[in-house]
Amino acid sequence: MTGQPIPRIRTLTGEDARRHLDDVAALRIAVFRDWPYLYAGDLDYERDYLASYAASPRCVFVLAFAGDEVVGASTGLPLLDDAPAFRAPFEADGPAPARVFYFGESVLLPAWRGRGVGRAFFDAREAHARGLGGFGWTAFAAVDREAGDARRPQGHRGRESLWRARGYVRQPGLSMQLDWDEIGIGPCTHTLTFWTRSLEAA
Repeated sequence: MTGQPIPRIRTLTGEDARRHLDDVAALRIAVFRDWPYLYAGDLDYERDYLASYAASPRCVFVLAFAGDEVVGASTGLPLLDDAPAFRAPFEADGPAPARVFYFGESVLLPAWRGRGVGRAFFDAREAHARGLGGFGWTAFAAVDREAGDARRPQGHRGRESLWRARGYVRQPGLSMQLDWDEIGIGPCTHTLTFWTRSLEAA
């Protein structure tokens, strides 16, 4: 959208982050409703989920603002502070969970995409993890979808090229299963695979 400003990026922790839980919850519901998550979101669940993130003393919320409106958000926390489902694959066959800083969602309203916000989200979360010290890896998980799924929008471009350009590598041996309500289907189980990168990598 020509002429629109680039969103302002703020890195927040503690109480500053907690003030924006409802903003991030609303963004998650709006963005994850689309492919590939097709998530039929619930605001009460989202509030509880994000509150558990914010309860980690070493969490980070990176928000994109257009004026006073939050138009994008990403989060991160030490993997040891996340739910058991996220830790278990690493405990079984991966870098030690204590050495991994985990990235949660990265959500941005469509009108603000293509302006470098996704890269800024990675920059800020990686910098936060480095600043904490003690972490050798960053990681996130992405839902797996069949290449021939008829629900895939025509011309859809995933984020894999950005992730690979930053040095992230998909780890087929590290996956987990999560349940959520899918639009048009209802409750079902989804497989997500982790992507990892050495925090010291350029």
